[in-house]
Amino acid sequence: MKRRSPPAGGSGWYQERLHTHFTKKGYGQRFEVVRTIVAKRTPFQELVIFETRHFGRVLALDGIIQTTEADEFVYHEMMTHLPLFAHGRVRDLLIIGAGDGGILRESLRHRSVRRAVMVEIDGDVVEECTRHMPGLNGGAFKDPRAEVIIGDGIDYVRKAKRKFDAILVDSTDPIGPGEVLFTDEFYRNCRRILKKGGLIVTQNGVPFFQPEEVVTTRRRLGGIFKDVTFYYLVVPTYIGGMMTLAWASDAPGLRRVSRRVLERRFKAAGFKTRYYTPGIHVGAFELPPFIAELAAKGAERK
Repeated sequence: MKRRSPPAGGSGWYQERLHTHFTKKGYGQRFEVVRTIVAKRTPFQELVIFETRHFGRVLALDGIIQTTEADEFVYHEMMTHLPLFAHGRVRDLLIIGAGDGGILRESLRHRSVRRAVMVEIDGDVVEECTRHMPGLNGGAFKDPRAEVIIGDGIDYVRKAKRKFDAILVDSTDPIGPGEVLFTDEFYRNCRRILKKGGLIVTQNGVPFFQPEEVVTTRRRLGGIFKDVTFYYLVVPTYIGGMMTLAWASDAPGLRRVSRRVLERRFKAAGFKTRYYTPGIHVGAFELPPFIAELAAKGAERK
């Protein structure tokens, strides 16, 4: 295995390689490593956790930055609070992936959530992040409402008999272990286990560099759900900065909840955020034209 970082305990530079063609285009990002804490091969992927001066500790899987202690709040808040406040009454929640615990942490801040099931295929991610980046889960793994399952997310949704109000798919990109979470079969099974009026949100990459993901996801979800769109956020350490999250539901009204209603729900929730606000919630669905055009392309019939 060719290393992309110094061995555990070492320093140097970590060069991210989010798809080889980015490098061929002459673009990439790298981090100065103060100390490499973990560098190992799990049964599923290469896992590295390293320390930096500006971003704190950083998690990378198969050479792709997953999260940093400095900017994780952006992704985790928007992946969680936007759909949960839009729905307004999520009681049963399913999280696919998200082994670092950030989505679970933010979800359990909502008092309405009675049970949050998290299915992560790679137990090493949960173990190493709990040990070396505990702030990401913030104690969520010990919450009695949390049910953490180390297993295959696609197998879980295929066999599940219980229903959920919302499904949040915090996967890696559609390569390696995350690939099966971008298929028609997976999306159909997600729809089957959603309650009436439920919704699904999925990680959908950075549209400037991964435009095909928007097109393909829109096409696949559009054949399964009545209402499909995207919303966006900006995470400094994700290549390309701006990233999209896919949104799908059979209840179109969920993404049209007024700012007034969202403000009332946010105030009643009684917690503070660092990125999410009701105003950003509403604005996130106003897609820049280049993303809207990609979504429209995916909506076209073959």
